[in-house]
Amino acid sequence: MSCPSIFRCLWGTLPATLCLLLSGCKMASYEYPFQNPDLPFEERAADLVSRLTLEEKVAQMLNKTPAVERLGIPPYDWWNECLHGVARTEYRVTVFPQAIGMAAGWDADAMQQMAEYTATEGRAIYNTASAKGDFSIYHGLTYWTPNINIFRDPRWGRGQETYGEDPFLTGALATRFVQGLQGDDLRYLKAAACAKHFAVHSGPEHNRHEFNATASAYDLWDTYLPAFKKLADAGVAGFMCAYNAFEGQPCCGNDKLMMDILRNEWGFTGYVTSDCGAIDNFYKRHKTHANAPVAAADAVSHGTDVDCGREAYLGLIEAVKEGLITEAQIDVSLKRLFTIRLRLGMFDPAAMVPYSAIDSTVLEAPEHKDLALKMAQQSVVLLRNEQGLLPVKKENLRKIAIVGPNANIPEVQLGNYNGFPTKTITLLDGIRDEVGADVSIYCDTVIGYYGQAPKSFAGALNSVKDADLIIYAGGISPRIEGEELRLSVKGFHRGDRTSILLPEVQTTFLKALKSTGKPIVFVMMTGSAIAVEWESQNIPAILSAWYGGEFAGKAVADVIFGRYNPSGRLPVTFYAGDNDLPKFEDYSMANRTYRYFKGKALYPFGYGLSFTRFEYAWIEQPEEAYRTSEAVSVKFSVKNSGELAGDEVAQLYVKYPDGKSLPLKELRGFRRIAVDAGETAQVELSVPVADLQKWDEASGQMLVPTGSYSIFVGGHSEDEAIAATFEVK
Repeated sequence: MSCPSIFRCLWGTLPATLCLLLSGCKMASYEYPFQNPDLPFEERAADLVSRLTLEEKVAQMLNKTPAVERLGIPPYDWWNECLHGVARTEYRVTVFPQAIGMAAGWDADAMQQMAEYTATEGRAIYNTASAKGDFSIYHGLTYWTPNINIFRDPRWGRGQETYGEDPFLTGALATRFVQGLQGDDLRYLKAAACAKHFAVHSGPEHNRHEFNATASAYDLWDTYLPAFKKLADAGVAGFMCAYNAFEGQPCCGNDKLMMDILRNEWGFTGYVTSDCGAIDNFYKRHKTHANAPVAAADAVSHGTDVDCGREAYLGLIEAVKEGLITEAQIDVSLKRLFTIRLRLGMFDPAAMVPYSAIDSTVLEAPEHKDLALKMAQQSVVLLRNEQGLLPVKKENLRKIAIVGPNANIPEVQLGNYNGFPTKTITLLDGIRDEVGADVSIYCDTVIGYYGQAPKSFAGALNSVKDADLIIYAGGISPRIEGEELRLSVKGFHRGDRTSILLPEVQTTFLKALKSTGKPIVFVMMTGSAIAVEWESQNIPAILSAWYGGEFAGKAVADVIFGRYNPSGRLPVTFYAGDNDLPKFEDYSMANRTYRYFKGKALYPFGYGLSFTRFEYAWIEQPEEAYRTSEAVSVKFSVKNSGELAGDEVAQLYVKYPDGKSLPLKELRGFRRIAVDAGETAQVELSVPVADLQKWDEASGQMLVPTGSYSIFVGGHSEDEAIAATFEVK
């Protein structure tokens, strides 16, 4: 029996036995136990590691690993991304809304489906690239996603990559993402997810390589760890440790985070990668370690298995010689790494791995694009709609003016950590496709994001004076908010924001547009909350469209003209101004997010308008009292009392007993439901009492506070449509 010579074409000559194995040909015996698919993954990984030299082991702990030709081990690069679709590849892929936009959809089912489609496209790219001998970066199956840091402050430029400010919502959506990405096969991972950045990490960007975050034990367990614990319990394949230090130790070598909590208390057995260059930071930026060997030995001893982006781990060879670490300790990391690769099916016959036959025909599949449009529609949050301006009736339109910096720039909609679709529908494209050739469209950026005004307002105002509708496409851009950007302009610094106000030039221009007397729709593209206090008092219709992916323009047009009834809900609080925010570098949660903010929000967490109305009523209220082993179960009805079908996001919040330093309120359940006009839906939600535990300083552990609780359900965090009380004894 002969076998294809595919792997010789890939990266070099392999042993004939491994060629037979990987090509799917049946064999009666194996040269090495690690090649035998009938053995447990952990046993195979241990056998493989035992056959490596120290130098080979160390090379396998860099993100870009070389081949071990004598054992038939192909090269592999651990670094890949799929924040909202497969990222950074030369292949054309489906691009979903940026993470914060998907979070605004509050749709856990859609999140899981999106991740499944992303893994399908990722497998296709991996299979196609491998067949060509391409094992380079961004072609692997280990995706360093999702980013589940809590968006504690809207100034953080990378907050757009997260699922918002709430630990419960973040954990719920991220869990479904991981389940979708990793698949449901009992033996093999479809792809490997990675929870990042562990932990207590959310800016600033400019000093993240040496910044030391501090947080109370209460805030650590109440805010910064719950989503990570949720994913550890859900079986996420990997964690990424953060750049910054926590309580004086770099996160990738942190006693409390990496050893006490992640490896020991949570029992996490998957792999951990550093953020890229984080180990170098130990001795170059944090100045906590003398050199690369010392830093590398400490990081590995703390359970960091992969050194991404630099070559600090090459110092492990010297570290072993100096007695800083043993080869047996290095073997622990190697076994974890090869177990992941084995679980991905990289050393088994293709016929055994259910994902090996996925090819490039699945890229941008119709069902993937349909979901990208659906999630873009769901992400749009209607913040204001005075006098029912929306939806706009097309019949009487002769001219529409689309003005502002985000009117027709495809890359803005794609956010960051993004892939590239064959086509991106901008706002101009979406409006033009909707109204057709009979309506004249004037389009001009007129102004920049943050101050420059290349054209006079007078010229633009003259051009829009005969328009029947003005659509202002403003907000900000991933060009100026993002990860450690080099750009520093008014209102922004190295990717973070120094002010959450809408840039002054935009407010000035909106005031000029208002003076025309024309109806105005403000389409705000952003990765974070923007303070639009003047706009919220003076512009009749405001939409938060985030960075909506390849179908952003169509999704917004669908909302403006009533093809889609808006159903997005805010995953972050929209504050009224900068004075509402504590110092950016202060990681205390005091007066932060809807859970602890004591002021008046401009738009509260969970908020979003619809073109219809929903009414709530109890069916089954909570019992009077519960023990910690029980669950608070409620049942209620949601009636669509308007004239249009629509989706409601029913949200359940808990208020803790008075007299304790606990959240003012806290999301503990939600459900997106579709309800036809005049119809009523029934919803059941359950809250395990044990999930209400908080850090108790006196005992030094997590306990459920006893006493009288309040519970309410409504359309957002300030909508107590129906309420009840219960006791925890």
